[in-house]
Amino acid sequence: MPSKLPSELQRDRDAALAFFPLPPEIVHRLDIYAELLRKWQKTINLVAASTLPHLWTRHIADSLQVQAAVPQARLWADLGSGGGFPGLVTAIRLAETPGARMHLIESDQRKCAFLREVSRETSAPAVIHNARIEKVIDHLGDPIEAVSARALAPLRVLLTYAENLLARGAVGVFLKGQDADRELKALSTTGRYRIMEKSSVTASVSRLLLVYDEGAKAASARRG
Repeated sequence: MPSKLPSELQRDRDAALAFFPLPPEIVHRLDIYAELLRKWQKTINLVAASTLPHLWTRHIADSLQVQAAVPQARLWADLGSGGGFPGLVTAIRLAETPGARMHLIESDQRKCAFLREVSRETSAPAVIHNARIEKVIDHLGDPIEAVSARALAPLRVLLTYAENLLARGAVGVFLKGQDADRELKALSTTGRYRIMEKSSVTASVSRLLLVYDEGAKAASARRG
């Protein structure tokens, strides 16, 4: 158990863990993450201050559903990781999974320092890249199976960033809010991508968009 939490945050933690029952060792790692975030938040804006009382449901549980949507994926890339949502949460969730690795891409040096401390203290299988996405996305050194992002950019931009990973068979898992419909309508992919929508378990106005490159599927079928 974490150190004594404010009652509102404790209730929020309990509600989040009710969404996603987890092994005790994973919960312990998430507790470490949450405590470090609250500590670092005093000097670095990692999340909106107004969301801190709902850190567990608003950010941690919201992020847990990303890995749950593609449970077979072990090699991940997370775009614009910021305070670690969803990428670092995914890495912690996979901490007991042999061969798992999460590449966290973040251009802000201070946020990268935070990500490194959390990954070190939780033994999360994370590699932190302090760089712009377009500089490293195609040079991660792993056959990426899934790529994630949350509150980073419009879907059209995310698909541009992840284009080559998706073409090689990775699944895009993008958390979107109330603008999802508008972003989908604005997207013109000429049939290249198949996009599946999943309702968020933590927010009625949010959803997960699962993106598959149909060309990658066809190429895999040809290889047999």
